[in-house]
Amino acid sequence: PNDKELNPAPKTPAISSLSLGFNSTALVIFEDIVRVSFGINLSERASKILVNFVIIIHGVIAVALIFVLEKLDGILSVVTSLLAIESSTSCGIFTLGMLVPWSTTKGALAGAAAGAIMSGWVSFGTQAAIASGQLGSHKLEVFVSECPANSTITVPGYVDESDVFPLYRLSYHWITVIGFLSTLLVGTVTSFLCGPKDLKTLDANVISPVIHRFLPKECFNITPDSSPYFSRANSARTSTYILNKSKHKGATEKY
Repeated sequence: PNDKELNPAPKTPAISSLSLGFNSTALVIFEDIVRVSFGINLSERASKILVNFVIIIHGVIAVALIFVLEKLDGILSVVTSLLAIESSTSCGIFTLGMLVPWSTTKGALAGAAAGAIMSGWVSFGTQAAIASGQLGSHKLEVFVSECPANSTITVPGYVDESDVFPLYRLSYHWITVIGFLSTLLVGTVTSFLCGPKDLKTLDANVISPVIHRFLPKECFNITPDSSPYFSRANSARTSTYILNKSKHKGATEKY
């Protein structure tokens, strides 16, 4: 056999999803918060030290959460409950913009805050009730009447959940629905109370076709050139500004 057969090429180790998440989160914190938000420009060595320090902190937090998860109902319910806070808010904001013509920025912010608070309250409240023993998983009934051999099955005793808050007794799959409806309802009401948009100046192309029948005729006469928000002049000015800013930033980093 030749040397290649005796010494095969080393295989690249696969990067786990956990380490990938740590690295990505650390770089996002460094780029978007440290450099952009605070405007701190660090040297290459200091940047590496900061990123590695953030990764270590994330690892310590992940290890510490192991002792918390063992007291909860399971990793699936915990992850689904936490993701519901973000997904319900995002879906609610997009739906608000597509289906509510008079929605405004204030309404979207208020709806997002309400949806996050509502879904977070139900999510963390449920997990706290599970950790304290007030809630528990229920298993389906098992019948052994037709089994050929005699066997004894111990039926677990369930705690009384009648005193637990009703929303905490819901399945974690309903948390997304609760956050979504809260975002949509609060965003709609807040937009209307804080001064809704003039529907005659609204571009019908940014609204779902389901709502087109309720819009005034003026919405369908707006073209990209006549709309103050989608005009070519604004697009050109925005593109020029971004291009000049990028060139200026590149020149600053070079020197």
